[in-house]
Amino acid sequence: MSTARPALRGRTARWVPLTHLTATVLLGVGVLLAGALTGRADVAALGVAPLVAGVWGWSRRPGGALEVELLAPRQLTARSELHAPARLLPPPGVRSVRLRSSSPGTRSQERLVRLVPGRPRDITLVTTSVRTGASELFRLDAVGLGTGHLTAGDVVTVGPATVLVVPGQRALAELPLPPRLQGLVGPHAARRIGDGTELHDITLFTPGDRLRRIDWRTSARRGVQGGRLQDLYVRRTQSTAEATVVVVIDSRDDVGPDVATWAGGREVLRSDATSLDIAREAAASLARAYLEQGDRVGLEDLGLRRRPVRPAGGRRHLERIVRRLALSAPEGTPRPRVRAPQVPSGALVVVLSTFLDDEAMTMALTWRHSGHRVVAIDVLPPVRGAAMTVRVLMAYRMVSLRREDRLTALHRGGVEVVRWADDGPPPAGGRAQLATLARRRHGAPR
Repeated sequence: MSTARPALRGRTARWVPLTHLTATVLLGVGVLLAGALTGRADVAALGVAPLVAGVWGWSRRPGGALEVELLAPRQLTARSELHAPARLLPPPGVRSVRLRSSSPGTRSQERLVRLVPGRPRDITLVTTSVRTGASELFRLDAVGLGTGHLTAGDVVTVGPATVLVVPGQRALAELPLPPRLQGLVGPHAARRIGDGTELHDITLFTPGDRLRRIDWRTSARRGVQGGRLQDLYVRRTQSTAEATVVVVIDSRDDVGPDVATWAGGREVLRSDATSLDIAREAAASLARAYLEQGDRVGLEDLGLRRRPVRPAGGRRHLERIVRRLALSAPEGTPRPRVRAPQVPSGALVVVLSTFLDDEAMTMALTWRHSGHRVVAIDVLPPVRGAAMTVRVLMAYRMVSLRREDRLTALHRGGVEVVRWADDGPPPAGGRAQLATLARRRHGAPR
């Protein structure tokens, strides 16, 4: 997914001689002066060639400005690589350009690009990013080189561009469902009797039953008495319905694997995925999987008081949810919620949080006590403990113990807990645990 935006432009202001051109001219002048002072015409003649070469090179310098355009899209989807097109517009006399592309958290790449004077050259900038949300990406530095690489222009810097990196969606096969399904049509078999494909039972024909439901084989086997058909039997099926799922993301915390950055004194490295990045990807993957099978999905954010995304279906609704997830970010210190956000009756509630405080746990237990099936997904990234000081290690142990107590309280309260990044790369662990929960489709959570 990408959205067009106005191009970011830059151009050179002047052209200057490079060191070897200046050295050539100085060498020629020096030899000429030495020959004149010493009266040696042969020595003076040796300085004519470098002086003429330097003057010729300076006279062939570019006559215009090198223009660089960065066509970075407003929005990109997080994948292994992110791409942004750029265009070079060389003036006459520019034979090549030296480029350096860089983005936060990645190593800069340098290339020498050959140009045809007067013809634009299109290139593609490639970078990687494990972070989602609004990011400053695709900074491009360009230096134009004249004929023979004797002259160069000023450094042209374009970008970085503000790009909204939306979370990618991973494939999820089996997913848990709420105990009660809503609607009259949908992809799942409900408990009530109606039009569907799964057999409920075979019973006697009663007024109101449709004729196409008659099971003639059963009627011939059970309903024949004295050689005459006395009773008719019908096949009753379970009706189909859709599930309503509310994905609740906790954007109040955005912590990385380095515990020293949790207090806010140090920034998280751009090469580290934070808890909010994991939560965005998990929520987008869940929304896509449920919407693709015909269910209705809504989105709620515990860190914001904005209007939630109401449950709905369709591809456009998935785009709306993914964009809202990408824009979610911590906004100061929100006030504690007095009551849990309202969710539709019979909905499955999926809470994605680090559970570093009591609010997400309290909301999950409130929804569970209201009769909803609640799945709590732990999105805290694996912690790096090698570089911890003694004080940081003790503080982390205390926080970790309290967090484990909250997860235990959730489990005892009937909330099903899933650790998204437990075994293998995300979402290997979460996917396996969700598949296990899917087998408890109509039963109690525990």
